Amino acid sequence: MLSLFSTLGGLLISGLPKVLEFFQNKADQKHELALMQLQTERELQLAAAGFAAQAKMEEIRVEQVAMETDARMTEAALAHDQKVLEKASQWVASYVGTVRPTVTYIFVGELVAINAFMAYFLYSHPTLIQNIDDVIKYSSIIFSDDEMAMLGGIVGFWFGSRQWNKK
Repeated sequence: MLSLFSTLGGLLISGLPKVLEFFQNKADQKHELALMQLQTERELQLAAAGFAAQAKMEEIRVEQVAMETDARMTEAALAHDQKVLEKASQWVASYVGTVRPTVTYIFVGELVAINAFMAYFLYSHPTLIQNIDDVIKYSSIIFSDDEMAMLGGIVGFWFGSRQWNKK
């Protein structure tokens, strides 16, 4: 009997975060609704005072049209790509999905090859290195901050996207 209650309790407690999240979302939505009502009242007061928010509304409309246009262009480009891939041979269609990983492999392979060559070169020419500052100078020339930022972006994209897909 105790195991039944503990199992039931475990099941109920495992759902507790979802229940708390529901109430938090409800409170957030209530707060946002109150803010929207205050903003609407403020805009109405400004309009009554002669300071109509027409410029703001026009700006919102322009942004909305731009977003809709971008969405349509993206849809058209995807439809075009799908149409082209239907007529392409199978290896081309398969390769299209591997372009980004191929670029990633090439870039990381390049960094590894440069690092290995630099280590070999510095090992085979010990007269170039007088102190540790020389090693840092050579490595900062070969591995610039821009390259490290690109590598960080690539690693963040590939490994960070896994976490976002899980959520």
